[in-house]
Amino acid sequence: MKFVTFEREGKQSWGVVKSAGIVDLGRRIGGDLHEILKQDRLAEIQALAADLDADFSDEGVVYLAPITSPEKIACVGVNYANRNAEYKDGSEAPKFPSLFIRTPDSLTGHDQPLVRPPESHQLDYEGEIVLIIGKGGRRIAEEDAYSHIAGLTIMNEGTLRDWVRHAKFNVTQGKNFVHSGSIGPWMVTRDEFTEAQLEDLRVTTRVNGEVRQNDTTASMMFPFKYIISYFSQFFHLKPGDVIATGTPNGAGARFEPPVYLVPGDVVEVEVEGVGTLSNGIIDEVLPCKAGE
Repeated sequence: MKFVTFEREGKQSWGVVKSAGIVDLGRRIGGDLHEILKQDRLAEIQALAADLDADFSDEGVVYLAPITSPEKIACVGVNYANRNAEYKDGSEAPKFPSLFIRTPDSLTGHDQPLVRPPESHQLDYEGEIVLIIGKGGRRIAEEDAYSHIAGLTIMNEGTLRDWVRHAKFNVTQGKNFVHSGSIGPWMVTRDEFTEAQLEDLRVTTRVNGEVRQNDTTASMMFPFKYIISYFSQFFHLKPGDVIATGTPNGAGARFEPPVYLVPGDVVEVEVEGVGTLSNGIIDEVLPCKAGE
């Protein structure tokens, strides 16, 4: 089932996407999807929504992040084996996942523009599969990890390439410019995927219709189970936490010469069984100074 958070006619709500449109659950039961996960009511709400008809089409709907204020947005870096091979420094395969954190306002929703800031014109795309935690925990065993997933969504983990190299040991600056990335359009519940599907799930990124990234989770050095288990050793994972699981090779920075995003480009990230996240690119509009 597809759970969506949205704004319509100036009001924020959430619900379920069906072929005929959206079932507005916020109007019926209040709260938001994050609260439902915290209350462990997802299965109950799925059963309720199964028998409801759509309230309206998606026309005029503004898509928001499925979880608008997660406590954590944890991102795995360099997780696909062929992505590691792109690094030309003779890097061996890592023993443990790389990790960085994004802030909620660094991401925007489906069909909303990614913003290229004036500080850098090296805005790049990274198509990723995202896990949303449904059941929290510490020191989760790998064999139990799938039971902690509420559902999957998609991220364009947009990156300002020169800013990830500003510091010696971290990439956080280049990962957190406002609205430089996106997430959505919705969360597809875990029960829509078999374990075999999760372990060979395809992600494809297109820029202006041209395929740039195309791989499956079978290429991951650290699969979903391991990521959840490893992160839960130091994090207390909580319902609504977001984990971006890494991007395949083919990002713009790896072209010769690099090919970065410019205003007017359209990036689509498609994950089988989830859908397609689409965003255009604009330049940030700065406020005019007095007298200008």
